[in-house]
Amino acid sequence: MWMETLKSFLSIALELTVLFVVISFVINLLQSYIPYEKVEKYLGGKNKGLAALFALIFAFVTPFCSCSTIPVVVNMLKKKMPFSIVMIFLFSSPVLDPTIITIMGVVLGWKVTILYTITTAVFSVIIGFTLAALGFEKSVKNVVMKGYEEENKKFNVKAALRETLDLMKSVYPYLIIGAAIGAVIHGMVPTNWIASTFGSDNWWLIPIAAIVGIPLYIRLSSMIPISQVLIGKGMALGPVMALMISSAGASLPELILLKSIFKKELVIMFVLSVMAMSTISGFIFYLV
Repeated sequence: MWMETLKSFLSIALELTVLFVVISFVINLLQSYIPYEKVEKYLGGKNKGLAALFALIFAFVTPFCSCSTIPVVVNMLKKKMPFSIVMIFLFSSPVLDPTIITIMGVVLGWKVTILYTITTAVFSVIIGFTLAALGFEKSVKNVVMKGYEEENKKFNVKAALRETLDLMKSVYPYLIIGAAIGAVIHGMVPTNWIASTFGSDNWWLIPIAAIVGIPLYIRLSSMIPISQVLIGKGMALGPVMALMISSAGASLPELILLKSIFKKELVIMFVLSVMAMSTISGFIFYLV
């Protein structure tokens, strides 16, 4: 059993390592062609639909986890960008990571990945505009947070390699942790038990997974290999995706940071919104 677990870990870790390095390097090279100045201009524009689209694009091309998104949010608020657009970025940035989404496509399949991308993007836009319409902009505190500086830089091969190494230092350990957990589940947990306990008929697991995911703080990079094993053992896609979205979209460290820039009522709405997004998305996967 231990040998099977070790073989599974080495196989998953090797596959994810190759994918991570290659995809990260290519994406870092391509980022040199992104006109960030124009993106910021459209983010603050009068056309809300276009601004929402560029908020999603900006979220996609900035590979941040839930915590590292906060300084960027503060910077956007300081620049007087529309509250709804800032909220769209806040919700979409942790769940729309180009590297991890590409790995998700290879590991979990492109149909799942496309549906994941569409649902998280659509719900981020809906939540952003809804919070603005409900007047939650008044719940933003006047704060200045250090730790984020804008950079105007052009990537070349050497710079792309450096960025890939930096990304590996911050994200790759979580990928390996996920591979280790996935290997243990693969080698130690009986397939029949997972299939019978977390199978497709147990719809009630979706809201539970959405609630459990928030305090766990499992990064999206860790959830990919875990999800691959769970789905392979018969766990329904709905609760897996609900857990993935909630754990990536919010975390206890992020909530502590949000409390420093948002009033209590907006923090509560943030948590409820992430739970709603992950639960409804989970049911979409469940039905499909």
